Amino acid sequence: MTSNRRSFLASSAAMAAFATLPTSTLAASKIKLGSVLDTSGIFDAYGKPMDMAMRLAVSEINASGGLNGQMIDISAYDTQSDMALYSQYGQKLVREDKVDVVHGGILSASREAIRQTMRKSKTLYFYNVLYEGGVCDRNIFINGVTPAQQVEALIPHAMGRSGKKVYILAADYNYGQITANWIRKYVADNGGEIVGLDFFPLDVADFGSTIAKIQKAAPDLVVAPLVGGAHLSFFRQWAAAGMKDKIPLASTTLGVGNEHKVLTAEEGNGIMVAYNYSQELDTPVNAAFKKKWADAYGDDTNYHEIAVSNYQGVMMWAEAVRQAGSVNRDDVIAALETGLSIEGPGGKITVDPKTHHATLDVHIMEFENQGMKVLETLPQRAPIDTQAVCDLQANPDDNTQYEIQI
Repeated sequence: MTSNRRSFLASSAAMAAFATLPTSTLAASKIKLGSVLDTSGIFDAYGKPMDMAMRLAVSEINASGGLNGQMIDISAYDTQSDMALYSQYGQKLVREDKVDVVHGGILSASREAIRQTMRKSKTLYFYNVLYEGGVCDRNIFINGVTPAQQVEALIPHAMGRSGKKVYILAADYNYGQITANWIRKYVADNGGEIVGLDFFPLDVADFGSTIAKIQKAAPDLVVAPLVGGAHLSFFRQWAAAGMKDKIPLASTTLGVGNEHKVLTAEEGNGIMVAYNYSQELDTPVNAAFKKKWADAYGDDTNYHEIAVSNYQGVMMWAEAVRQAGSVNRDDVIAALETGLSIEGPGGKITVDPKTHHATLDVHIMEFENQGMKVLETLPQRAPIDTQAVCDLQANPDDNTQYEIQI
């Protein structure tokens, strides 16, 4: 996750607009939404646009009359990219602020730092970020793509454009390890073979020896679930070594925080990805969202996959509150478990009642001139990985993050 401020922080015009959307709005309102995100520190490139997206959604809802005649009041905290502060602020949200819902967390570690607090306090929790899958908890709703939704779409496409021999480079923590397993599965399912697999701690930034290993292995395709600013160095070093036009690249992470805008076109063009959102999606809902963002924050375009996912998560919760006629946790959960759907900037999002994950559209894309060109849309991809281990309809008291066996 990169912290390149020049490319990711909002423009001065956007920040001026951002300042007009205060942490606590309409203080007399009765509905309280809590947010806890990394809006400073090493993950602010992710957290700041997520916070802006949350505020945009709340502003839009309040401008339309609120929810069931009540306005939404925001209580938001910046963890400064410190996992310990997630626990502290999570407890503050439920004990002192007494919020009705919490939207927050970026890394899986941040989610797990607050999930049990939300469950014990019976405070509804939304985690709106792509992750490794497997969380089974009736108190949480998850709106990001999981590996099976994404990798099942990306790998056949990438192999079809390259070949059967695949080399994997992955971040050395649960997301990278689990995603690498899914990549291996779908490579095998499509008649391919893995010719190399390397894991890297998040602070590794020198990939010279790795590139030499890849050259020796001579794969047809490199798939890179790498994470963070240090790992962004791989893509630059790969291009500098003259490899980008020799061996195609695909990634399950690059671009979710607008990293493709940090890479030059020469470094990024042609890299293949599959996500729920692209600024280049040509739909009326996305056009309307982009206009709302520009109106609120100027001409800034630093919103990205997980910012839009956060916006969609707030809108999904809001629709459930409308359907329930209440912010009562059990009533809202019951409304969501009907299989509620909304149309978001990334397409249709539907709650899977069995897992509380999202069934959503996945768009296969490639980087082109620092944008994400949409090549194909695969509608309504179910979270089949988590469905294999989680059934909250049969086991509503489950409280497990399963390690999905592949």
